[in-house]
Amino acid sequence: MKIITVCGSLKFQQEMMRAAETLSLQGNCVLSVVYPASPQKIYTQAEKEMLGAMHKERIKLSDAVYIVNVEGYIGEQTKSEIAFAKALGKEILYLCAQ
Repeated sequence: MKIITVCGSLKFQQEMMRAAETLSLQGNCVLSVVYPASPQKIYTQAEKEMLGAMHKERIKLSDAVYIVNVEGYIGEQTKSEIAFAKALGKEILYLCAQ
């Protein structure tokens, strides 16, 4: 069993949720982003910063990160999470979906 944090753009929430389910069913402990409770939810800048910092803490706890890459899109925030994970020596896994 590995502890794996799922990373990716919230535009691909469904793909990220499927990835978390698949990884969990493979016997991994999966840590994920916080998804907005409703499509209309808009976070304040302070909330975004706090959620970003909490996500980096999840990465610190993990053995690996799982990057959900849909149609070649990896946003700036996800790129920073990849760099953070690499700096910590974490394994980087990718899902490349169409």
